Amino acid sequence: MLEGVLSNSEAIGLQSPRAESCFVAWCSPAMRAIESMLADIGQSDVPVLLTGETGVGKKSIARRIHQLSSRRNLPVMTVRCSGLSAEEINALLSEDAEAAAKPGVLTTVILDEVSELSPACQMWLVHNAWPDGGSANGSRARLTLISTTCHNLDEEKRVGRFADELYYRLSGVCFHLPPLRHRREDIPLLADFFVARYANLFGRSITTLSRDGIRMLTERDWPANIRELETVIRWILAVGDEKAALGALGGTEPARPRPGNGEAPSLKQVAKEASRQAERELILKVLAETRWNRKRAAQKLQISYKALLYKLKEAGLGDSAS
Repeated sequence: MLEGVLSNSEAIGLQSPRAESCFVAWCSPAMRAIESMLADIGQSDVPVLLTGETGVGKKSIARRIHQLSSRRNLPVMTVRCSGLSAEEINALLSEDAEAAAKPGVLTTVILDEVSELSPACQMWLVHNAWPDGGSANGSRARLTLISTTCHNLDEEKRVGRFADELYYRLSGVCFHLPPLRHRREDIPLLADFFVARYANLFGRSITTLSRDGIRMLTERDWPANIRELETVIRWILAVGDEKAALGALGGTEPARPRPGNGEAPSLKQVAKEASRQAERELILKVLAETRWNRKRAAQKLQISYKALLYKLKEAGLGDSAS
C-alpha cells in the first residue's frame, strides 16, 4: 500500500547502500564548496535541507551525504512527500518500516519535495520525528533526515503553507544547488559520467563525445538541469549516432536572422522555428520528469500517446529512444 508514496527510483523505498549516485569531481566553485562540506555533515546527525530547481541533483547530493557518513553501509529510504497522509508517514517512519529494512537498520530518510507535505504530515513530523534526539516514533534507530525542495520555503512559510517549526527543525544545514546554466563548467564532466553509464547499458563503444558535441551541450540553458542533460545523453547512446541525435535536438537558441550574404529568414520562419524549439524542450523536460514513461508524459503534455510518438519520430528519435 505504501509503495505509491515511495520514490519510483527506489526498490520498495529502500536503496542499496552500493547504489550509484551521480557524483563527479565538480569544476564549478559553487559545487566544489558544497562538496568540501559534505563529509563533515555526513558524520553528524544534523538534518539537511537541499534546495534548487527541478533536476539539479538534490537527491544525488542527499545520497552523497549518506555515502560519506558512518551510515554508508546501511540502507536509505526515499519518501515522495506529495499526497502523503499522516497515517502513511507514521507507518513509513515507524518500527514497522525499520523491521522491513532488515538486514540493515533504517538510519537515513530522504524527504523528496518536502514542501508538498500536507499540514497534517508537517505536524506529525514536528511532534514525532525528534522525540529522542533524532529517533522516530521512540524507536532505537536514529534517523537522519535529508529534505529536498524546488520551492522557496521562506515564501511557503509566509503564506502559511509550511510550518515555521518544521522548517527550523529540517534546516540544520541548508545548501542551495545552483542550476546547470550557472555552472556550465560542470557539463563536460556530467556528460562523460552519463556517456559511461549508458554506453555500458546499451553496449556502445562510445567513450566520450566530440568537441563540437560538448560545446553544443555546454551552450544550452538546460531548463530541466542535470535530469534533462542525462536524458539527452541517453538519446545519443540509444541512437548510437552523436551527430544525428544532437541534430534532432536542435541548436541552443531559436533560429534568428544572422549577418551574411544570404537572405534573412522571414518573421514567420523565425516564429515557426522558435515554436518547434520550445515544443522540443518541453517534451524533453516532461520525459525527464516521468523517467521516460511516454504514456505518463503524453498525459502531462495533454496530447495523445500516438501524437507524442509522432513528435518523437519527427525529432529523428523514433523507436530507438525507447
